[in-house]
Amino acid sequence: MKYERVKQLLKDDFSKLEDAKIILLGVGGVGGFCLDCLYRSGVKNITIVDFDTFDETNQNRQMWSELHLDEIKTSALQKHYPDIKTINIRVDEDWVWDFNFDEYDLVLDAIDDTKAKLALAQKCHKKLISSFGSAKRLDASQVKVDDIWKTYGDKFGSKIRYELRKRGFKKKYKVIFSSEEAVVKEKGSFVGVTATFGLNMCSEAIKILRR
Repeated sequence: MKYERVKQLLKDDFSKLEDAKIILLGVGGVGGFCLDCLYRSGVKNITIVDFDTFDETNQNRQMWSELHLDEIKTSALQKHYPDIKTINIRVDEDWVWDFNFDEYDLVLDAIDDTKAKLALAQKCHKKLISSFGSAKRLDASQVKVDDIWKTYGDKFGSKIRYELRKRGFKKKYKVIFSSEEAVVKEKGSFVGVTATFGLNMCSEAIKILRR
């Protein structure tokens, strides 16, 4: 059986994964591995949202990128995960405020747009898991999961916290982040870290769904 070993771990909770509805925003280095993990764990009702195409620079860290050069990511990934739903659009602040997230049990944020992340926190914090910066780092052991106000070691995360405070936002939601200081100034990426972000996001999602 395809999911037999997952069922051995989750037992009756496996049905909660089968019944869950998840929307995953961004399927790059972090989101691609999160998608793969969710799908292999038995979550089938997944909607992915992205606007980009696979290019050569993605091949060091993004799932399936070497097989789909110049193809739209959402369409390419649907070939490997045929049960998923896709929305080919850029996730920006306006889209977040306009989109109806009510039907989803979890909103997984693997995008880079600061304003969109802030809007997601304000609108979806009760069911949001968000990723901070995974680039510029090499030590996968320093990837952590905690609530937004306990994150540290990431300038991007610091900016998000600052902007949320400015908006009077005091709620909590889960964040995947690294405590490792950036190794370089350039936006270099290492799959050991980006994949760890994505797998931690998946793991946290499954933890929440089992409650």
